[in-house]
Amino acid sequence: MAYIINTYNTAQLTVVEDGTVDQTTDLKLVGKNYAGYGEIQNENFVFLLENFAGENQPPKALSGQVWFDAGLSKLKFYDGTKWRTTGGSETGDTAPAGQTAGDFWWDTQNEQLYVFNGTDWILVGPQGTGTTVTQFQSRTVRDDTGTNRPIICSVINDEVKHIISGFHPYFTIHPDDRNGYPGFDTIHEGLTLQHTLNSTSGVTSQAIRYWGTASNSDRLGGFTADKYIKYEGAAFQAAVTFGDDGLSVGDDNDLKLRIVNGNQAIIGNEVGLDLFFQVRDDSNNVRMPFRLTHNEVLPGYNLIIDPTSESFSTTNAGTRQVNIGSTTHSFNYVYASEFKGTADNAKAVSTSFINAQSTVETGFYTADARNTNGVSIVARDISGDIHANLFRGTATAAKYADLAEMYLSDKVYEPGTVLVIGGDAEVTQSVKSNDSTVIGVVSTSPAHIMNSELEGVKACVALRGRVPCKVIGNINKGDLLVTSDTPGVAKAASDNYTALQVIGKSLENYNLSEVGLIEIIV
Repeated sequence: MAYIINTYNTAQLTVVEDGTVDQTTDLKLVGKNYAGYGEIQNENFVFLLENFAGENQPPKALSGQVWFDAGLSKLKFYDGTKWRTTGGSETGDTAPAGQTAGDFWWDTQNEQLYVFNGTDWILVGPQGTGTTVTQFQSRTVRDDTGTNRPIICSVINDEVKHIISGFHPYFTIHPDDRNGYPGFDTIHEGLTLQHTLNSTSGVTSQAIRYWGTASNSDRLGGFTADKYIKYEGAAFQAAVTFGDDGLSVGDDNDLKLRIVNGNQAIIGNEVGLDLFFQVRDDSNNVRMPFRLTHNEVLPGYNLIIDPTSESFSTTNAGTRQVNIGSTTHSFNYVYASEFKGTADNAKAVSTSFINAQSTVETGFYTADARNTNGVSIVARDISGDIHANLFRGTATAAKYADLAEMYLSDKVYEPGTVLVIGGDAEVTQSVKSNDSTVIGVVSTSPAHIMNSELEGVKACVALRGRVPCKVIGNINKGDLLVTSDTPGVAKAASDNYTALQVIGKSLENYNLSEVGLIEIIV
């Protein structure tokens, strides 16, 4: 009867017939009643004992089978797909395939160790290869106080080229440890290059440099950035000093600022004949209010100063005089806070008027804000008001909206209060509905006040025009208004009213049971 051979996990591997030898695996499986089976069985035990040792992998491996690779002297196992090293690492001059995360590979060509992360081979080290060390190294070095400082060194051919430190602002290597760091003594926070000895300027004593573009730099040639003039947008934090030779501007050094004779300042056009002054107007357009010119006239500008004019050599008590403008090129407007000197007519204005004797007087007269005798020209005061005894002429407009008149009042009432004739004086506030003695509303800002000189407690009553008025209740725009039972407050007129009871007409809608202000016409 044939043998059915199963694997450890109960899967059927093969069937061995009677009197036969099955070679499905790297071991020979002997069937029942096979003559000479002893040699085969003994060889199988030897194969297992030596783990199929040989330079060639077993050709019929089962998952989990162990093989000793005699060529590499490594014990390997079959994972169902490939032979893998048990412990240690794969070796060879090319990266092995089919590895799993965590497997190692020793690169025999470059003598470097890699680890597989499941996707790529990651270098473990060493970073540099060859007979000398070329790599980054994490080290600890003593400072001059004996404190250990962690650093990272960039080593090329066994020589430290730069050191990275996180200690602020710097530390000095202990003298006994400097032999391991030739060209270094003070290590700054950040990156310190070799041969930056005792240097606060950051300049190396040998040609060790950063190559490429830096986004910023603290120093240039040992000088801090604030010692240089920027190409554009320069902003100096202190006064900039030049020698007496000054400075020049322009391709041909046209404009020059300099000092001569020890203390004489000169701003000069060294090439051309003109010196222009430019500003911008309110619309940001460039304008040229004036220029200094040698001997030609430029019409259309307000100021021309000619240095060949005799006025330059005319003196007054040792002061050089300059004529500004001329009879043919005069100024349109001149603005200044104060003028020094004598003007032909600086404070007086030419005018003509009829005096109290009905005769015409002409001449120059000064302006005054007071309404006093002898003043013929009216001026505004500091508040912008004009004072006069009597105005004659026609007014074309008024700032405010109503015509008002002063009346004696039993007390002072606030604007918008409805008044009637009566009380202890001429007027008082209304207290009942449909009062036919109503006179008007206390004005808020009258356009014209009649009887303004009235003395005593008084009320300025709006008689005509639009004025704010106190109201209550439901009011529609255009409703006639009469007095209400609420003191000093108007309401919409009902059907029972007379013309004598009407205060005015509403210009707004209102619908509240509490007192408010609306615009009305009285």
